[in-house]
Amino acid sequence: MTDAIRVKEEQPGVLSRILRSDLFYSFRRSPITVISAAVTLVLILAALFAPWIAPHDPFDPASLDIMNSLLPPQWTADGQAGFLLGTDDQGRDVLSTILYGMRISLAVGFASVVLAMALGVTLGLIAGYVGGITDTIIMRVADVQLTFPAILTALLIDGVARALAGPQAYEEIVFFVLVLSIGLSFWVQYARTVRGSVLVEANKEYVLAARLIGLRSSAIMFRHVLPNVVGPVLVIATINLALAIITEATLSFLGVGVPPTQPSLGTLIRIGNDYLFSGEWWVTIFPGITLAILALAVNLLGDWLRDALNPKLR
Repeated sequence: MTDAIRVKEEQPGVLSRILRSDLFYSFRRSPITVISAAVTLVLILAALFAPWIAPHDPFDPASLDIMNSLLPPQWTADGQAGFLLGTDDQGRDVLSTILYGMRISLAVGFASVVLAMALGVTLGLIAGYVGGITDTIIMRVADVQLTFPAILTALLIDGVARALAGPQAYEEIVFFVLVLSIGLSFWVQYARTVRGSVLVEANKEYVLAARLIGLRSSAIMFRHVLPNVVGPVLVIATINLALAIITEATLSFLGVGVPPTQPSLGTLIRIGNDYLFSGEWWVTIFPGITLAILALAVNLLGDWLRDALNPKLR
């Protein structure tokens, strides 16, 4: 009894195991990765706490004054106190719109990645484990999907949703349409990667043993095979998060994203682009810089995770 208690006390906790892991060692040995993680965390926290840290509420019409439209940044000669990064054409504080806009961009990005991952991983598991005609159908659909660029697929889905819902109803469901259109554009990478990993894992001893004791195919796929292929999925998800944010910004810049009344970073860039050549550069430059920094930081994290989880590079 005493020995059992002593062994239990000597077992390291979860935090201790994380700090001693090879993954954390690789993380802290890379200054670029640490900086990227810090920048990503700061931007995410700034977006989450935007209602409390933003100087103004850009979505409250009662607080807007059209006389404050297109004010330059505060540090310039014509700047006005209270508007650090200037204002846009509606008199909204640019810093506040960036903070609120990041919330929409990040929400669309995370939701679309979760949708693409759930769909792609499920279809990849089924294709690799079941095989036969099921595998052929899923992979041929994936091949057809790959012939269309992701932005074109998203535009097609968005156009169909706009035509079916109508202008007024579309504005109410535009967030979910963006998530659906971007998510359906990225599922193929997960499916192909998981299928290849499952084909390798399906012939290993633990899968054969699970079949021998009579476990159902669904239990074998999701409880035994899936944990062994989750590494590549996490890498794809991290990189796809940046791609999803950029895709959402592209759709919004093209005018098929969220409405200007609740803009994302892409919508802010599109609005500012109309005033760029008339001298009001701050309306589009600052949202563009924020989008570039966010995408770069997430991409660098994805690159590090890919290398850290690759046993050949250890």
